[in-house]
Amino acid sequence: MSDLQQSQCSQHSSKEYCVVIPIYNHEQYIESTLKRIFPFDLPIIIVNDGSRDECTQVLNKLQEQYESVNVLHLPQNGGKGAAVIAGLNKAYVDGYQYAVQIDADGQHDIEKLNELLVVSKGNPNALVTAVPVYDESVPKGRLIARYITHVWVWINTISFAIKDSMCGYRVYPLRATCDLLKRVSLGLRMDFDIEILVRLYWDGVDIKNLPIKVIYHDDGVSHFDAVQDNILISKMHARLFFGMLIRLPKLLLRKVLP
Repeated sequence: MSDLQQSQCSQHSSKEYCVVIPIYNHEQYIESTLKRIFPFDLPIIIVNDGSRDECTQVLNKLQEQYESVNVLHLPQNGGKGAAVIAGLNKAYVDGYQYAVQIDADGQHDIEKLNELLVVSKGNPNALVTAVPVYDESVPKGRLIARYITHVWVWINTISFAIKDSMCGYRVYPLRATCDLLKRVSLGLRMDFDIEILVRLYWDGVDIKNLPIKVIYHDDGVSHFDAVQDNILISKMHARLFFGMLIRLPKLLLRKVLP
């Protein structure tokens, strides 16, 4: 288990929701993303995943400017998963019960955040995840890759409960999530979003899906490494497959019992 995942996950108060935003060199979008979140009056934890100086300076300025913004600086780039894990652990240590993960680049329809919160409040033990509804801006290659991952997720859960495992717009129940993070070492790059959903499902956490519009910016910068991340995701699917085989009786029983 990594040192990052060994962070204390003790709950000290009864605060409810906060927002966790992992960021790596997306300084051109972060302030506009924050301004779309502010109307929901939620505390915001930005996790700076070892960004360049220009991005770090922007984040420090935003923290000074906005009282609801708290920036957690990681000493070096560890990957999206590493940043989200750090943010979730901090949120739980700070006393929050739920954390809304949102990408920094403004792809997600943040105006629909209230719908995610309504579903979460109605299903307090569930993880609520957005299911992307794409327009013509989405690269076709990504759609194909996503579908392949969907199929493996359905196999590894023996279920269609997870409609999309790659969208980084979701509401985590922090008690169950931090318990998982203490027990299991998860992928620290783009494989994280997928693996944590499968493992939370294995732990008995219900998954609620909500269609949300996603837009790809023409000038957007993707940190997905086509070689490294695809290798990591392939290895992760293999690990999860063998993990599914061990859990197969329990997963099958879950399908027949209420």
